[in-house]
Amino acid sequence: MPQPIRESVLPNNMSNKLTGDLKPFAWLRRPDWQAPDWKALHKKWRPWLQFKVIAGGGTLTIFVLLAVFASLVAPFDPNRQDLMMAMTEPQYFAGPHFLGTDHVGRDILSRCIHGARVSLVIALSVVVISGAVGVFLGVVSGYFGKTTDFIIQKLVEVMWAFPPLLLAIAVLAFLGQGLAILIMALTLQRWIPFCRVTRANALTLKEREFIVAARSLGATHTRIIMKHLLPNLMQSALVIGTFAMASAIIAEAALSFLGLGVPPSTPTWGGMLADGRTYISTSYWMALFPGVCIFVTVLAINMLGDALRDILDPKLKRSGAR
Repeated sequence: MPQPIRESVLPNNMSNKLTGDLKPFAWLRRPDWQAPDWKALHKKWRPWLQFKVIAGGGTLTIFVLLAVFASLVAPFDPNRQDLMMAMTEPQYFAGPHFLGTDHVGRDILSRCIHGARVSLVIALSVVVISGAVGVFLGVVSGYFGKTTDFIIQKLVEVMWAFPPLLLAIAVLAFLGQGLAILIMALTLQRWIPFCRVTRANALTLKEREFIVAARSLGATHTRIIMKHLLPNLMQSALVIGTFAMASAIIAEAALSFLGLGVPPSTPTWGGMLADGRTYISTSYWMALFPGVCIFVTVLAINMLGDALRDILDPKLKRSGAR
């Protein structure tokens, strides 16, 4: 008859396998497990827990979710008219029209929600396109220099000479209304800040030791730009993109207010402001709530961009400005 195995005659590692793992939380006493360094984690994530990140990012997330699920969240069709309910005051929780109706009976809340979709899509498209064009031209201008730099910078000076809003108005007046045309009109000048900042950073980075070493090892210009320059330029481009997004929302609202944005059948915050301008003395809510949406969205984006600049700018980190 075999003798039962006793824990005292077993090696320590085998004894732990047979007896230790059966006890609750035995993994906490294993020598290969280390408790997380909570102080290091707190130091790492502390900049992302500041008020501007939480407030700005949280508010922007709410508007993005409303824009994505606008068809499900909006209580009414944004273009459904009900003349019997025209100019209804905000009923809040006492009636179906939480923020009231406009001069033809369309629900203000539903139009504000759907207007967020249009404004955010336009702003994001403008930032992505202008960022891609501006970063590409800036890194090419700063890295190659000489004639290439001269030509690109002269193009920047020519485009910068036109007033941004007047140039967008001229493009829309010549080509007509439409979402794609509006995005193109807003992109014509918004690539310039990306280009100028990227060029300045590229002029400094191309003289650094790691770029010189890569060039001496036979790396091509394309590899140096894609593998070494662009990754070091994305942080500044991200910060510029947040502020460009805010300015794009304001510009889109201004053009829609002037009747030069998207077609009138598409609800936009600027178009709602234009509709409520005539009735501002009698039906203040028609212009108040879309104006509040523009203000809160732009404020949230600016707060988030300011926080990203403080977090990602190495100069501010070294100087202790934060």
